[in-house]
Amino acid sequence: MNLLAIDAGNSRIKWGLADTQGWVRRGVVDTAAAATLPKAFGNLPPLDRVVASNVAGAAVREAIDNIAPQCLWVSGRAAQCGVRNGYADPTQLGADRWAALIGAWKISGVATVVVNAGTTMTVDALSHEGVFLGGMIVPGMDLMRASLDRGTAQLRLQPGGFHYFPDNTADAIMSGAVNALTGAIDRMRGYLAETVAETGPVAPFTLISGGAAPMLLPCLRESAALGRIEYVENLVLDGLLEIARESG
Repeated sequence: MNLLAIDAGNSRIKWGLADTQGWVRRGVVDTAAAATLPKAFGNLPPLDRVVASNVAGAAVREAIDNIAPQCLWVSGRAAQCGVRNGYADPTQLGADRWAALIGAWKISGVATVVVNAGTTMTVDALSHEGVFLGGMIVPGMDLMRASLDRGTAQLRLQPGGFHYFPDNTADAIMSGAVNALTGAIDRMRGYLAETVAETGPVAPFTLISGGAAPMLLPCLRESAALGRIEYVENLVLDGLLEIARESG
């Protein structure tokens, strides 16, 4: 069986082709270039299933529907693939977050902080029972840095790097963004560790995915109490694959 999974995000459309053994091929298309998707998918083998999440708007969904009219569109649900949704209104949880939670639960099976560091960064918490407890959304790396460029007279957007003690403005802005994002992640790791300390068999796990993940990963705190951290290329695609398999 050939299955195409599509993660349509604000900046990029990530896709993966899987067979019964797992991922065969992956690719990326800029969301602004969604009209080129037929070309990107032109040399794929015949597809048995297409599953997608979309947070990029109606035009992108229409572009995907034109290619795959029978696409299974994922949305937040009360329960699916062993994960229960604790959102006040489960249908209001973004499809990408829901798929990432399912992908994370398949990997870990224990209390987990699920991080997607893209245009925005989401930091979500799963209990040892697979219950989504809640999460946070913050501006991603580029949005955070760009806001200083737009909102100030002198803090222009320039390339910069991460340093403990930045000695120039470009590095100060980049380091501030990295520390803000990793701080949000570490706070959620602390909250979850405290919550499950007396009920869980092991410390929480942290799974981080998304374009900014490789930059954030080395800056996260290492602590036995907070549990281990692992990078995953695309938790959303992994979750979409699980959803498609459960849906038959």
